[in-house]
Amino acid sequence: MAAQFRSYVWDPALIVAQMVLLQAGYYSSLGLWLALLGTLGRTGPSLHQVFSDEILGFSTPPGRLSMMAFVLNALTCALGLLYFIRRGKQCLDFTVTVHFFHLLGCWIYNSRFPSTLTWWLVHIVCTALMAAIGEYLCMRIELREIPLNSAPKSNV
Repeated sequence: MAAQFRSYVWDPALIVAQMVLLQAGYYSSLGLWLALLGTLGRTGPSLHQVFSDEILGFSTPPGRLSMMAFVLNALTCALGLLYFIRRGKQCLDFTVTVHFFHLLGCWIYNSRFPSTLTWWLVHIVCTALMAAIGEYLCMRIELREIPLNSAPKSNV
């Protein structure tokens, strides 16, 4: 059997570790963005801002700041995909997994399924942004030129 370029072995421990790391990064960076943007609105980050579906909205300043924090978090987590996942074709899988676990967290926190249209729109946009930008960044790394000559060049 011939060797294949970039052949990977099924490693469930690595996949679970990557999921845990990405989920922790998701909530850490979201908390950081909520804290930074909360200084503008004079509010501190809380679990209600992270998990409540009613706070996201265009009508109140805290709702707008929370929506902005979720969008900025998607951009930050795209960098997390670049550094922790490093595979363009796995970016969508990990992004959907992170947002699915967030959906479950919101469902458990509120004791009901998220039902506001704004919550769904924000999370669909954030999922698309995180996956698209993460995949773009990973593909740029994957498509780099492979140097064929590793010997030092001499100027003769």
